[in-house]
Amino acid sequence: MPNKTTRLARKTAVRAAMLALEQAELDYAEEKHDSTAEESLLDDRENWDKDDIAMSRTAADQAMALDQPVFIHTAKIEALEEMDFALTDTVEPGAIVVVGGRNFVVAVATSQFDCDGKTYMGISEDSPIFRAMDGLKAGESFDLNGKTLKIDDVI
Repeated sequence: MPNKTTRLARKTAVRAAMLALEQAELDYAEEKHDSTAEESLLDDRENWDKDDIAMSRTAADQAMALDQPVFIHTAKIEALEEMDFALTDTVEPGAIVVVGGRNFVVAVATSQFDCDGKTYMGISEDSPIFRAMDGLKAGESFDLNGKTLKIDDVI
């Protein structure tokens, strides 16, 4: 088993990777929002036809719909920045949990990402897998979707 310094370095690197992933998602969402909002602006002409107005309104509606991803990724970044990523031996927010060789980070839901040669996935506290293993330790088992899974490690 790696020492505390190595385990803490792993958690620090994973947190940084998650923040980078969410920042990239936020940047993309903001770019899409801004470009769509820009399309909704009418030019300096005094007379617009119905098609111009309809296209402007549609683009404005699309920009409003794109607000949600911006808010979601902003909230995820804030949660990651505020979350305690200290070493732990219990499945709780901020823990890295290894189950069947798969690495989960109890923080915010993310797509899979790589960090230092390992693949991780962020899961939220609302996820079924977290609720099933909340409070458990390495070596303990839990049931999920009719299967019994064993926790290999908790960092």
